Amino acid sequence: MAKGPRRLDLSRYLRRKPLDLALLTGLAVVAFVFVEGLSRIYFAQQRSLAERWSARGTADLKAQNYPAAVADFRSSLLYARDNGIYQLDLAEALLGMKRTDEAYNYLINLWEREPENGMVNLELARIAAQREDTHQALRFYHDAIYATWPGNQEEETQNCRLELIHYLLRSHALAQAQAELMALEANIPDDSPEQVQLGQLFLQAQGYQQALHAFQLGLRSNRRNHEAMLGAGMAAFQLGLYPAAERYLRDAVITSPHDAQSMTWFKKARFVLETDPYLPDLSEVQKNRIALNAFATAGNRLKVCPAQGSPAVPAAVLQGLEQQWTKLKPQMTEWRLRRNPDLVNTAMDLAFQIERQTVIGCAAPTQADQALLLIANLHEEN
Repeated sequence: MAKGPRRLDLSRYLRRKPLDLALLTGLAVVAFVFVEGLSRIYFAQQRSLAERWSARGTADLKAQNYPAAVADFRSSLLYARDNGIYQLDLAEALLGMKRTDEAYNYLINLWEREPENGMVNLELARIAAQREDTHQALRFYHDAIYATWPGNQEEETQNCRLELIHYLLRSHALAQAQAELMALEANIPDDSPEQVQLGQLFLQAQGYQQALHAFQLGLRSNRRNHEAMLGAGMAAFQLGLYPAAERYLRDAVITSPHDAQSMTWFKKARFVLETDPYLPDLSEVQKNRIALNAFATAGNRLKVCPAQGSPAVPAAVLQGLEQQWTKLKPQMTEWRLRRNPDLVNTAMDLAFQIERQTVIGCAAPTQADQALLLIANLHEEN
């Protein structure tokens, strides 16, 4: 008789169990959705706070208020600890405060995570340059040049290369600067106004042939460009192309009469031309007068050298040169030069020899002495 109600209770329990499971499942889903919502709200708040502090830091960084920027970016990282952009911004603020070691630690960690990040490589290159670690500076500058940049990749690459070139020029690494300039040159169109800037950089790197070419391209685009005229004249002068230098520099003076640099270089070029008896189209009278002046200049040079000589110019050498000059002096007249044209070469050879031997160890050379040295070098090369 008791088995009937028990079967009924069991049947009822079995029917209720799926309903309870469904109810519990529903409650679990609701709880999950609620927690997920709370989590999203929490992370959204964290992100909002991080962005707010970052925006303040960016404003302070732009205003060069570096201490405030450091505090701002540290606060932003409290809410976005692994954000690489905030870490990079913090490193820049630390660099602004000259806290280089702290900045380096952030940057090197970022570099290990993102070795192709252009800005990270560039900042590391700047730190290496500041530390005078040329090897590391070159490494990171080159990595920055070939790295990934947001926005205009070509412009950022060119800016990195220009910064590297300026660093090499400051370090007097002229051969390396010339190599980087040649790479830069390949990406600048012939008709670009940047040719003048390129020429000026080649001029600083003593790449005079490339500098002259760049300035000539600049003049092709704008014949009245004073900087291109002056640069072309200076480059031509350094190459020993004195007639071309004089023409460019004359045009630069005409274009900008009050520019002292143009006038100085024009006078130098003009003086060298007036001191060279081997220029074409000179009359015999002009050649003879130039030779007489050069011979007198060399004699004056001997007079300002110490009689006992110096480590650079032994007394015996000075005495030998003075004896040669004294022996030749009676023949150095216009009448004798007309009678014996070969005396011009004899006098100029002795003058060149005196100037070369006394360039070190005697008094500072005059402008006439410097002109004779330039002419001597020019004709020695030819």
